Amino acid sequence: MSNLLSKYNVPGPRYTSYPTVPYWDTSDFSEANWKKAVSTAFRASKKDDGISVYFHLPFCESLCTYCGCNTRITVNHAVEATYVGALIREWDMYLALFDSPPRISEIHLGGGTPTFFSPRHLAEFIDHILSTSVIAKNAEFSFEAHPGNTTPQHLQVLYGLGFRRLSLGIQDFDPHVQELVNRIQSFEQVQEVTNQARKIGFTSVNYDLIYGLPGQTVASVLETIRLVNLLRPDRIAFYSYAHIPWLKPSQRKFTEQDLPVGKAKSDLYEAGRALLMQSGYEEIGMDHFALKSDSLYQAAEKHQLHRNFMGYTHRYTPLLIGLGVSAISETEGGYAQNEKRVEDYYRRIRGGSLPVFKGHTHTPSDKILRTHILRIICSMETSWEEPSLQCKEVFEALPRLKEMEADGLVEVSQNQLRVKPAGKPFLRNICMAFDARLWEKLPLSEIFSKTV
Repeated sequence: MSNLLSKYNVPGPRYTSYPTVPYWDTSDFSEANWKKAVSTAFRASKKDDGISVYFHLPFCESLCTYCGCNTRITVNHAVEATYVGALIREWDMYLALFDSPPRISEIHLGGGTPTFFSPRHLAEFIDHILSTSVIAKNAEFSFEAHPGNTTPQHLQVLYGLGFRRLSLGIQDFDPHVQELVNRIQSFEQVQEVTNQARKIGFTSVNYDLIYGLPGQTVASVLETIRLVNLLRPDRIAFYSYAHIPWLKPSQRKFTEQDLPVGKAKSDLYEAGRALLMQSGYEEIGMDHFALKSDSLYQAAEKHQLHRNFMGYTHRYTPLLIGLGVSAISETEGGYAQNEKRVEDYYRRIRGGSLPVFKGHTHTPSDKILRTHILRIICSMETSWEEPSLQCKEVFEALPRLKEMEADGLVEVSQNQLRVKPAGKPFLRNICMAFDARLWEKLPLSEIFSKTV
């Protein structure tokens, strides 16, 4: 395994979308065209499971130096009210495109740090969303939280609004690693928030863990997972640290010499993955593990797992609306991203226009390749037997799979690909074979993190 991890550890996308953001064709994007696409997708949502809504809440009180997200660091909580007002106005602009109240099946609060916001301010914009919508049967509401600032009031208020899933960003329990990445919380803090959430009635708790952080060793990663096992979260995301200092200068707070690389990093992954699976967690898609009682595992078993800009989810919706700075929205026909700077986002909102500044419209081949990549990354297999799932780019991908097939990662027949157990750690590499836009224009500079 170590030899394979070294061989396939190359820069590559995480495939929360296809095409990936650096390869969007933005030439014909406009707010007017995006509005038409949203209206079309909304009509389709009435026949399906409704829509998904993502809120990007960018504010954090301190900077975690490993973080690759779009954040704004401040201790001034007066920013909350202005941002909440902008979210409400943005939502109302989308409402104006709908001919009936939307049926919501998913809400996710991401960041940044959603629990930077007071319970009162969180309730203000969520109440507005819910009062103008219909909640779908089996809707799933989730939010990300920092163990250090999540209060019982946060949990109680969000539970009362319908939230049942909580994701805690832990990353690592080792004090030395926490100090290096400026993400400090104790096991006791995590335990307290977890126990409070379960007592209130939350039915799914996720922990985010990262391997490849500065100062990590196999022993420290195994100790982190041992402590995690004491609390038995329902889901665990075990991510590879994405070192992208050319995009995130804060990652230069430590040097490459502090990072485990090559075999040292792959050893962290192999040891952590093995312990998670020995502890009763099932591997789901890429980087995710879940207990059999969790809806993510059940969706995977039923081949209903989906992946979008919110990560893995238990269902597909034809419309995902992203609200807030840098948030990305998705329809069956393409994507749109909001302004990345808070000031630009506010300017567009004040001017009465949707704050989208770039987007992509799928070509017919984009749609076919997107389907295959989603199937691979969610169901570990895909088939192009049907003519509607064939295009020249699919057949151009097949020679790129030959070496992976020889290495025992995939099994390819005339019209089908199946990921073998040994191939699960290399899903990003397998998906890259079908990434026609990547192969058409290989990047001349670093834009992606390493796959392992």
